[in-house]
Amino acid sequence: MTLQKKVCLLGDFAVGKTSLVRRFVYDLFDDKYISTIGVRVSRKTLVVPHRLGITELTMMLWDLAGNEEFSQIRLSYLRGVSGAVLVCDLTREETFESLHTYIQLVRDTTPDAHLVLAVNKSDLADERQITREQVEVTAEALDIPYYLTSAKSGSNVEEAFRHLGQFLVRRDL
Repeated sequence: MTLQKKVCLLGDFAVGKTSLVRRFVYDLFDDKYISTIGVRVSRKTLVVPHRLGITELTMMLWDLAGNEEFSQIRLSYLRGVSGAVLVCDLTREETFESLHTYIQLVRDTTPDAHLVLAVNKSDLADERQITREQVEVTAEALDIPYYLTSAKSGSNVEEAFRHLGQFLVRRDL
C-alpha cells in the first residue's frame, strides 16, 4: 500500500521549522538563518510497519513562513492537511505561548488533522526559557504528543516525524 499525506510545519519565525525539515529529509543542518518566504515543500517517503503489513508513506512537508499574522493565503495552505508539526523554540518563551494560535488555526481549518509538538533547540540547555514541566502540562491539556528536538544534533527529529507518520497510516487502515 502507498499513501501520500500533506503535513504542515507551523510556528513563529526562527524556531527551526526549516532546519527540522532539512534534518529529517536530508539529515543535514546549517546554522545560517535564512527566513522562509511563503511556503517551501519537501518530501520524504517512510516505510511504516503496521498490523496489516507495510505501507510506504510519502510525507509532503509544507514549511510555512513564521508570522504573527496568518494571512488568508497561508490559511489556504492548511486546507487538506493530514497532520501538522507545531514548532516552538525552548530558548524563547513567546514562541511556546503562540502555539495555541497555530493549533486553533489547524483545528478550525482541518479538525481531524493529527498534531505533534516539536519543542526545538533542546541542545541549548543553558538558554532554556521553557521547562519540561510546562511542555508536559500543555501537551497533556491539548492531548498532543511532544518531542524535545534539536535540528542541530538531530535529537528526536526522526522520532517526531515518524510518530506523525505512523498515526497517519493507522488512521487510513
